[in-house]
Formats: sequence, structure tokens, C-alpha cells
Amino acid sequence: MLTDAAVRKAKAREKDYKLADSGGLHLFVTKAGHRSWRLKYRFGGKERRVVFGPYPEVSLAQARIMRDDAKRLLREGRDPNYEAKLAKLANTQRHEHTFEALAREWHGVQKDRWTEVHADDVISSMERDLFPVLGDLAMADIDEHLVLSTLQVVEARGAIETAHRLRQRIASVFKFARFKQVVTHNPADIGELLKPVPRGKRWPALLDLDEIRGLIAAVDRAGANPVTRLASRFMALTAQRPGMIRTAPWSEFHEISWDNHGAVDENAYWLIPSERLKLVLELKGDDAFDHKVPLARQSVEVLKAVRRLTGHGTLVFPGNRSSFSPLSENAVNYMYHRLGYKGRHVSHGWRSSFSTNMNEHFARQHVGADQRLVLERLIVDLMLAHTPAGMSETERRYNRAGYMDRRREIAQLWADWIMDEQMSSTELLEGPRRPLSKSR
Repeated sequence: MLTDAAVRKAKAREKDYKLADSGGLHLFVTKAGHRSWRLKYRFGGKERRVVFGPYPEVSLAQARIMRDDAKRLLREGRDPNYEAKLAKLANTQRHEHTFEALAREWHGVQKDRWTEVHADDVISSMERDLFPVLGDLAMADIDEHLVLSTLQVVEARGAIETAHRLRQRIASVFKFARFKQVVTHNPADIGELLKPVPRGKRWPALLDLDEIRGLIAAVDRAGANPVTRLASRFMALTAQRPGMIRTAPWSEFHEISWDNHGAVDENAYWLIPSERLKLVLELKGDDAFDHKVPLARQSVEVLKAVRRLTGHGTLVFPGNRSSFSPLSENAVNYMYHRLGYKGRHVSHGWRSSFSTNMNEHFARQHVGADQRLVLERLIVDLMLAHTPAGMSETERRYNRAGYMDRRREIAQLWADWIMDEQMSSTELLEGPRRPLSKSR
């Protein structure tokens, strides 16, 4: 048997030669002086060889362990050379089949089935929350504990629904990888370990008009990205779902004279396609259910102001990193938290602010006039893209676009209430910040 000293002293000769150890293991030395460990064995009645690696990278002790492993494979009826090639291929695939590589390939296959905005939202959410942690890891190395700990970071910032959506996306990527025979497991089957998504949740919302105006004034003077501040103002004015606003493209806004800043834009409106609304699947894509939002004068001012910043891109309110990706779903809420409104108001709360104040206003205005009050409340629901209970499909089709004159009046009334004594959108974008008054 060889010794470490004998192996170290093995030098080049005029011809290649080998120094035998035991069990077929030997050190092969070339005439150029390269030394490598090899094993000679018989398999299927034929003499074969397998190379374990170069010396001194592979020591004598390590080579003997590799020899013993090869002997075990032979006893099991397996060819060590073939198994070594399989291991090398598997190792190569591990480096090629990372989570990010498979996730981007999956996204490329799926994106034609989605709207462009949704496709952007899917990949941006993974770039933000998954790729920094899981992106460089081989798919085979990702287990349930790693997936859970990654999603719990998202939960910790209060984004419970986002964590669940990300889990579904991880599961889809692993399903895709399984069909490609990259993995055999799916570590995203951990839905019951995540915090449950609140059902029928009452979003924190300011209801008092003075407090609402105070929040708007605080946002106007906050040291935040102007796109984020203008998005917050647009959420307050329109009372539409924050997701619809974050992902809104410029092409959905109509009857606005972009080049004429003195125009009144009396008929301006925002047309949200049914495919972007929270409708049941069979109604998506039905033009009859497109949601038309009349825009108050102050809403148009917001759009004209933000257009100076983002008009070169597709989205009205893009994020900081790319004009093609929407504003982060938590950007506005984080701003509210920093301003001291955590637990008191969130971006989705503007819908409650609008609904509560308008319904209370109509209740006071139409005391005893039950039929008129019911109609006004129905119009408020339609403005929020809600479908009032008991309404037939025919009524829904008509009323989606119905009562537009009254809806425009209500939109302007709400805008006048909450924007009373606020700085204009142009001032927000350009002007010096005025100190908050003591009343705010």
C-alpha cells in the first residue's frame, strides 16, 4: 500500500506510469508530471476505469474512501463510472436550475395568459420578496422551512395576502420544475402554516372629515417620493381599489386635454376594463362590466401633475426602479405609518372614508324619503364598483354605466370636501412646503 510520503515523491518520468495502492486504486503519473487517482475494476465482464480526481486536491485518504464507495456500488450491481457521470450531470443541473432561472422561465410561459399589468406585478413581487433569498439556490436545496421563513418576513410587514400569493407562485414554479424533471417535491405546501387572510376585514379608515384633511395635508408635506404622494391623493379622491390605481395605464384615461392646462375637462373619466376588476371569471372580458369612473377636477389635476413625471412610460404610478413596474403595494401604507397613522388608516381605507361620509350625508339629506335614499346609496355602491344585492344581471349591465351625471356630481362633492384648503397638485410637485397649521 502507498504512503503519503511515497505519493508526494512521485515525479514525472520518461513515460506515464502508475503506483498501486490496494483494491485496484492507483496513482497515475503522466510524463508531464500530472498526478491523478484512478480505480481499475471489472463490470459486465469488461475491465473499466474511473478517475477520482487530481492529487493533491484529492488526498490518499480521500481516494481510499472513494474507492470503498465504488466497491459498494459494484456490490449493488451499479457501475461506478456511470454513477460518477450522473453525479457530475446532477451537479451541473443544480447550478443551472436555480429558483430564479426556473421562475423566470415559468413566468415567460405564463405571461401571455395574463394581462400585461398582472404579468408585471407577478415578476416584480418575486424580484422584491423571493429572488433576494431563494434566487441563487438550486431548486433541489429549497425545503419547506426555507419557504416558510421567506414568507414569514413578508407577513411580518403586515402583507398577509401578499405572502399567500407568493406561496402560490412558488408552488407553481415547483410544479413547472417537476414537469421538467428538475425536482420531485414541492416545498410550498405550507399554506396552513401562514397567517390566515382576514375575511371581511374592516380596513383602518379615518371617517372624520377634519382628520381626513389632516392626513392629506401631512402627506402633501411628507418627505416621500412625489409619485407616491400623488398616488395617495388619487386614492383619496377616487376611492377606487389601490391595486387598480397602482397598475393603471395612461390608456385608461379619457376626455382629458393633457396639453391645455387651462381646460376644465368636464367630461374626464377613467375606464377600468372588466378584466382588471374583482369580478367572477365569467364576467371578465365582458365590456358591459367595464367600470367607468367620473373624475373630479382635482383628480384631473393629479393626473396632469404626475404626467410630468411618468408620462413617458406606460403606467401612471410606476415604482422607483422601473417605469414599467407598478408602485409597490405597500409604498403608500408605509408612508402613512411614518406619518403616525399606523392602525388608523390604510390606502384601502379611502373606500370606507368615502362610503361612510357620503351615505351619512344622504341619510341626513333625505330623511323620510326612503326611495331617494336607497337610490343614492345604490349610486355610491356603483361608484365603488360594488354590485348591490338583489340586482339582476340586466340591471347590473345598465347601472354600470348608469346615473353618470349624478355620479360625477358626487365625485366632485367628495373632492371639494376633502381638498378644502389643501395645496394644489402643482404646488405639491413644485412649490415650497408650507408649515402645517395648528388646526392640523
